[in-house]
Amino acid sequence: MTTPETMSRAGGGTPSPTEELRAALGGFVAEFKDFSTGISAALQRQDDRMTKLHAKTMTRPALATTAEMDAPHQKAFAAYLRSGDDDGLRGLSLEGKGLSTVVAADGGYLVDPQTSDTIKSTLSATASIRAIANVVHVDATSYDVLVDHTEMGAGWATEVDDQDETASPVIDRITIPLHELSALPKASQRLLDDSAFDIEGWLAQRIADKFARSEAAAFVKGDGVDKPRGFLSYPRVDNDVWAWGNIGTVPTGVNGELGETDAMIDLVYALEAEYRANAVFVMNSRTAGSVRKLKDADGRFLWSDGLSSGEPARLLGYPVLIAEDMPDAATGATPIAFGDFGAGYTVAERPDLRVLRDPFSAKPHVLFYATKRVGGAVSDYAAIKLLKFATA
Repeated sequence: MTTPETMSRAGGGTPSPTEELRAALGGFVAEFKDFSTGISAALQRQDDRMTKLHAKTMTRPALATTAEMDAPHQKAFAAYLRSGDDDGLRGLSLEGKGLSTVVAADGGYLVDPQTSDTIKSTLSATASIRAIANVVHVDATSYDVLVDHTEMGAGWATEVDDQDETASPVIDRITIPLHELSALPKASQRLLDDSAFDIEGWLAQRIADKFARSEAAAFVKGDGVDKPRGFLSYPRVDNDVWAWGNIGTVPTGVNGELGETDAMIDLVYALEAEYRANAVFVMNSRTAGSVRKLKDADGRFLWSDGLSSGEPARLLGYPVLIAEDMPDAATGATPIAFGDFGAGYTVAERPDLRVLRDPFSAKPHVLFYATKRVGGAVSDYAAIKLLKFATA
């Protein structure tokens, strides 16, 4: 049978479209095979190269991480805690960390970074004023806060009239001294000799628990004598006649009782608008149990729980911090505080924590005398208001 295709080949004419397509496909397949072979060879060479590199890496020492760089301090500190061997600590320097040696000038040894971070994390997470206050680290024995609580004079100017001299601002200096906070946990030497006993973790937790309780109480009601001064220890006056140097109070209208919800609203708006954005309620658990029962005129609770785990409860839309050192409800008491504690209260502390081992004073136990320096005081008297359970 004679077809146009055979006639084309027999006649020696131009190839048909079918032949052109077949030839093109054949060339594409050949080129693709060459490309695929080249890619496979390149991948195999890369795989061989990575295998050789991995083998070399396994024979090299690993680069030191931050934790490994701190390991000599941690190892030396653990040896000191367990057996009293301080040779490793005395020969250890901490260049680059702001400290030249782990031996403190006034006695004791600086704890290793891991133990120190554990204690700091516990203190920050506890229900304490520290969690909402302004926390600063200093290397001196005190910290100064400069506060400008007056308005600098201003006026409208005209082109031809003389200008009167305006008033100058008044700057107050508030000095926060640092006091020594200490803890004295003890353990038996037999327990310390047990290698399975996590001495650093145990010591960090005991120190943190003691420090947290002592700090929390001092930041609320400390008298400032060898301890931080709590915000409840300052003079209190009715908010209508408030003046700098005092803490303003808002009465509930009922002796020893919370009274109507109006008192809570009055407390919120006794605080100036610039502070309300970051304000927090502070009260203890017993007071919170009474407050969360309050309802507005429409029967809605003023208290609302956090929407997720770890989120603080809210009162009138503001977070609530439960601080057990706040006083209970009583006539003339101030069991509820409201304010911007980030502006109103400053906690100053030294970043170093020292531990001194004492195997003699409580034999057969070993005492660990841990100390740090911390101070606290009100830094802005306008930023904190108190609810007073009284008629006026």
